[in-house]
Amino acid sequence: MEQEKVHMSKEPGPDTAAYGCPACQGEESWSCRHPVRGRAKSRSLSASPALGSTKEFRRTRSLHGPCPVTTFGPKACVLQNPQTIMHIQDPASQRLTWNKSPKSVLVIKKIRDASLLQPFKELCMYLMEENGMIVYVEKKVLEDPAIESDDNFGPVKKKFCTFREDYDDISNQIDFIICLGGDGTLLYASSLFQGSVPPVMAFHLGSLGFLTPFTFESFQSQLTQVIEGNAAVVLRSRLKVRVVKEPRTKKLAEHNGLGESGNGLPSPQLEGGKQALQYQVLNEVVIDRGPSSYLSNVDVYLDGHLITTVQGDGVIVSTPTGSTAYAAAAGASMIHPNVPAIMITPICPHSLSFRPIVVPAGVELKIMLSPEARNTAWVSLDGRKRQEIRHGDSITITTSCYPLPSICVRDPVSDWFESLAQCLHWNVRKKQAHFEEEEEAAEGVEES
Repeated sequence: MEQEKVHMSKEPGPDTAAYGCPACQGEESWSCRHPVRGRAKSRSLSASPALGSTKEFRRTRSLHGPCPVTTFGPKACVLQNPQTIMHIQDPASQRLTWNKSPKSVLVIKKIRDASLLQPFKELCMYLMEENGMIVYVEKKVLEDPAIESDDNFGPVKKKFCTFREDYDDISNQIDFIICLGGDGTLLYASSLFQGSVPPVMAFHLGSLGFLTPFTFESFQSQLTQVIEGNAAVVLRSRLKVRVVKEPRTKKLAEHNGLGESGNGLPSPQLEGGKQALQYQVLNEVVIDRGPSSYLSNVDVYLDGHLITTVQGDGVIVSTPTGSTAYAAAAGASMIHPNVPAIMITPICPHSLSFRPIVVPAGVELKIMLSPEARNTAWVSLDGRKRQEIRHGDSITITTSCYPLPSICVRDPVSDWFESLAQCLHWNVRKKQAHFEEEEEAAEGVEES
């Protein structure tokens, strides 16, 4: 999550009874019998204050607590440092708006799925003929034999703008994105944009659909709402991952002037004679032992300090969005996408006391092979770009300033719990039978 400065509000005078939070637009306040002493300071929205008996606090829909007063007693306060203060926006206030009406849309369809051909055709014809939009699709999508042989779809097919992954950069040409498929289509859309990501509208036409909240039956009305700017969005934070490797060949592999990571990125850079590649990751970074039969042995640094050595099958570094994916299967907690955090989850650790931990989104993690490691490790980014990590290589991970704005059906909170119930069957159980009225009356008599 991008760090930004929290604006200071004017310090209340002696006659002021309520102290408000500027980010909450006056919806949250608490009353103080005594004025706050000293100058007004910047306040972090990531923590709740310890309210005393003299303060009355009223909660609203906001998931974060009220802005804490950062003056403590007559002389102590928190040192002002705007660069390290993170603003947490109320999820209920995250609404989509357009500076200009969207004209170009990228449609991403799951490949090799015949059931998606008809929805894909209907959507593209609606976007072009009814809305007059420019539609971008990947070239291999139109090479499907079922689309090539459809004479009725021929006139529409000629109007498409096509691109090829790893060769064409379309990051500055797309107004918003529509995904048809499962969660993999959203991950693929994220990989195409290594900088700012356009809003993403994901339709559930795949196998799981945890990240794809929309159903296709009423796509016309739903699209109209989005195009008119009447929709909520959840900002799914991504990880900025930098893989630095010792050079092992004199000539670096290049494809048509693009680096190994593709997507319009420059060729791998050299830092002190080392090869450096950068990626944007939506779900997780997985470091594992690969085909080796030995345990993996990697050191994990947090802001330059060694915090632990992971000995086991590997470690998962995930975003809150990725907490419901591989990390959840490895025993981690599930975190709402609006929580600014990075989760570190071991895979089958050799120590029973090694539990998953959550660290602030602003920290920088660095992972390297331990000097005593018997074998190399392997890293994969959202299940792709898998590569070997050897001694001397390093992986640096921090929260990216470019989140993925995912459009909601209702709101970020309701959609998330709906996905937990529908896709993961969270909290689904057989309910306990209630007492019959006769039994309750009999118990009441016995107690009396």
